[in-house]
Amino acid sequence: MSQFTQAGPPARAGLPGGPLLTAKRRPGEAVIQGLLIASALLSVAITFGIIVALVEPVIHFFGQVPLGDFFSWTDQGSKDLRPAVLPLLLGTFMVTVIALALAIPLGVGAAMYLSEYATRRTRAWLKPTVELLAGVPSVVYGFFAVFFLTPTVLNGWLGLDVSFTNSLAAGILVGVMIIPTIASLSEDALSAVPQALRQGSLAMGANRMQTSLRVVLPAAISGVAAAVVLGMSRAVGETMIVALAGGSAKNTSPDVGEGHQTMTAFIAQTAQGENPVGTASYNMLFAVALLLFLVTLIINAISIVIVRRYRQVY
Repeated sequence: MSQFTQAGPPARAGLPGGPLLTAKRRPGEAVIQGLLIASALLSVAITFGIIVALVEPVIHFFGQVPLGDFFSWTDQGSKDLRPAVLPLLLGTFMVTVIALALAIPLGVGAAMYLSEYATRRTRAWLKPTVELLAGVPSVVYGFFAVFFLTPTVLNGWLGLDVSFTNSLAAGILVGVMIIPTIASLSEDALSAVPQALRQGSLAMGANRMQTSLRVVLPAAISGVAAAVVLGMSRAVGETMIVALAGGSAKNTSPDVGEGHQTMTAFIAQTAQGENPVGTASYNMLFAVALLLFLVTLIINAISIVIVRRYRQVY
């Protein structure tokens, strides 16, 4: 009889013939799990708290002002009450479109350079430099638009003859402000694309530009789209730049060289303690704020749909 016997397969934990291993939780894991659950529930509770705080004054507002007067192009109320909200929506839309027209190509282009072309040393100092733009206070951008961009660049160098406050300057500075958001998140999405896709494209004879535009960018399109929508949400909610550079007058003209008041600028410029609590002008602040909240919520919902539809997991 041979002194060597054939060894059977090793017994696995939890199966017959093997030791039963049970995961022993550390004492601090339950506390950490509880804190994480509490943080998630707190964020949901804050969202519902915002909605509850806005709904009651909005109900009182529409009890004082007809819904048609609110969703109109011209103010139908008294001299002290200007209930029309569509000019505010127009101003918000114009500033956001100008900002995205500037930020999307520059932000995505910067992300592609950092991800596909920049060396590790260049990326180490260039990416933090781009992200520094997000740390500049928005009020600084606003004063920069009023005292330099409009008089020196737009009216001086370009000779556009725009007004002192205008949507073009506001949109440009909002676009500059959201470039770091789009660039940073897009660069993370592009860097997450596996190297095998790049190597396969290059092996098929494509150059680096073709690989970047036709392989890497489509593969990361869900992350890039999420970055763009997040930048759009930031542009819609920006206050100080549009309040200083965009103007404080409701305007229905499509001319970007004129000033247009946005929803956030209206809230900032109207909520200055001059509206007694309970009046229609006071409650209108909450109506505009709720509309802004719904617009942002719709943008985020669209972002979730886009990400889930085109998301690719590697």
